[in-house]
Amino acid sequence: MKHIQIRNSDMAWHIAANNLGKVSWKNVLILGAGGQIARHVINQLADKQTIKQTLFARQPAKIHKPYPTNSKIIMGDVLNHAALKQAMQGQDVVYANLTGEDLDIQANSVIAAMKACDVKRLIFVLSLGIYDEVPGKFGEWNNAVIGEPLKPFRRAADAIEASGLEYTILRPAWLTDEDIIDYELTSRNEPFKGTIVSRKSVAALITDIIDKPEKHIGENIGINQPGTDGDKPFFM
Repeated sequence: MKHIQIRNSDMAWHIAANNLGKVSWKNVLILGAGGQIARHVINQLADKQTIKQTLFARQPAKIHKPYPTNSKIIMGDVLNHAALKQAMQGQDVVYANLTGEDLDIQANSVIAAMKACDVKRLIFVLSLGIYDEVPGKFGEWNNAVIGEPLKPFRRAADAIEASGLEYTILRPAWLTDEDIIDYELTSRNEPFKGTIVSRKSVAALITDIIDKPEKHIGENIGINQPGTDGDKPFFM
């Protein structure tokens, strides 16, 4: 278990190249870029001048403005294989912020596009509870509330683990909008801890992996805020 706590465009790419000389760019494709965790990731990557963000979303209007200068926007659906493969070209890291009752189908589409484009590094956000790993009364409550909708999440995880990609699966606790970065990690085979975690915390972990893509390869990680054990999230 690991505990981390921290309290409280083109022009940019050109400037960075001039300032830094020979730059090793990192191209990051964010799928579901209008999502709430993705918003924080986009913001946290905005000032990183050696990163180019491709923001892929069905509804680009949901992506917060102003758009970072190190980003470009693509409207598309991950189930549109041609559009996804086009967006995938030349990417170094793919971060998937997707959801839905067809999440397993979406995951398989992402896997196929990555293999077709020879992109290997994948960060995929799923959910706690897909392995019945949440103990005690909270686990019983969680399974009663979202157990059935989690089935495609489990199938997505199985597909990702069998894909041969350099993946990291994240399983967050129930999400909050608290302005805090405070989290601990559990492995696939450990009992899940806590009940909540802030979206900002999950984004911080994702950003850290994008910065250092050699971290957490082949890992399936639970993420929660320490000290939040209970029978259910405080807001439920």
